[in-house]
Amino acid sequence: MQNNEEQIRTLVSTWMTATKAGDADTVLSLVADDVVFLAPGRPPMRKDEFAEAMRTQTQQGAPTIDGTAEIQEITVSGDWAFMWNKLAIVVTPQDGSPPMPREGYTLTVLKKQDGKWLLARDANLLAPAKEAA
Repeated sequence: MQNNEEQIRTLVSTWMTATKAGDADTVLSLVADDVVFLAPGRPPMRKDEFAEAMRTQTQQGAPTIDGTAEIQEITVSGDWAFMWNKLAIVVTPQDGSPPMPREGYTLTVLKKQDGKWLLARDANLLAPAKEAA
């Protein structure tokens, strides 16, 4: 049986794999019903809005999304945990437009419900990636 940190690492890996595959149902199964996503320049996003965005991203002709998450820290306290990641993603439009790389950090709060870790709050600080010199 995995310990809490291993379970959280598996959640992140599953999230990244499902996002790349366009598997909205799997991604949605990893978030709490009362999840809140925070991103610069926009109001907080709740699960229903996130689900709609995920389903839009998986429709035919939608861009593909690929990326990496490097977990920097995981701290567990009872049924709550937080982690921060260094995240890099590339959104590739299907219309031939140039790929859009984004990178930055996320701060995530997780909660354990019915023995399963779920994403409860997420502050996403991704910005357009700087071009390599």
